[in-house]
Amino acid sequence: VGHCHPDIVKAAHEQNQLLNTNSRYLHDNLVDYAERLSRTLPEKLCIFYFLNSGSEANDLALRLARQYTKHQDVIVLDHAYHGHLTTLIDISPYKFRNLEGQKEWVHVAPVPDTYRGLYREDHEDAVTAYADEVKNIIEHAHKRGRKIAKFFVESLPSVGGQIIPPAGYFQKVAEHVHKAGGVFIADEIQVGFGRVGKHFWAFQLQGEDFIPDIVTMGKPIGNGHPLACVATTKEIAEAFAATGVEYFNTFGGNPVSCAIGLAVLDVIEKEHLQAHATEVGNFLMKTLKEQQIKHPIIGDVRGCGLFIGVDLIKDQAE
Repeated sequence: VGHCHPDIVKAAHEQNQLLNTNSRYLHDNLVDYAERLSRTLPEKLCIFYFLNSGSEANDLALRLARQYTKHQDVIVLDHAYHGHLTTLIDISPYKFRNLEGQKEWVHVAPVPDTYRGLYREDHEDAVTAYADEVKNIIEHAHKRGRKIAKFFVESLPSVGGQIIPPAGYFQKVAEHVHKAGGVFIADEIQVGFGRVGKHFWAFQLQGEDFIPDIVTMGKPIGNGHPLACVATTKEIAEAFAATGVEYFNTFGGNPVSCAIGLAVLDVIEKEHLQAHATEVGNFLMKTLKEQQIKHPIIGDVRGCGLFIGVDLIKDQAE
């Protein structure tokens, strides 16, 4: 919502003057913010855990999925990046390929990229072909005696090249993953909060019939203030609580963070920032496409709202 937005600065200052506590002390801001955030999500995603960073959120999502499914293995997309904690480096091909390599419990699926990927725009059914790659990974894992706990994906792969997965891909993948006893985790840390314009969450681009089991949030959620969130279902949260080991985060969900989170949602709504992302994104896409006609080096222009990718190439045919 912009650097030092006055509404955000004011919310932080006013709450700081009143009270900021460890989150064992109950405060209305936590509940108010959870309720407000819940209005942006499908009803099924009704339990919220608050944290300080996207990496913390993704790490908790891994724990939730493992506890709920009783399995360990994860499927991720090639080139993905999900955070800087050890567990997240392990599920980020973008990082682990230059470090300790791929763990046996991590499985890498091809990015559903219809421009540069395995199956391209001219393929008769790229959606099914890419989803079948995930299905094949699951079958291969089962043959080796391994069990899939989750499919972990950015709703729009960002580090992987600003990719827009073809509509229907998540539904087909979720079907295979659920059948294998796993859950679907949508990482909205870079692409959530109205960035895609048409929708508040990027996973909604896949259609109204698609709902992830877990959604993680970070980055824009606090406009630079350390705040993050994991949203999930009652069933998953209850399985997590059944261990008897409570989830506690000293500063996650403190009154100042929640006041800032509420102010961010207010500004997004009041200043019509979703519509702004659509309008400016459409203008940028239009002008980039005009450049594409003039310059053979521009191979592809793709995007939604203010999530836009341009491929610069050497050879149009290849």
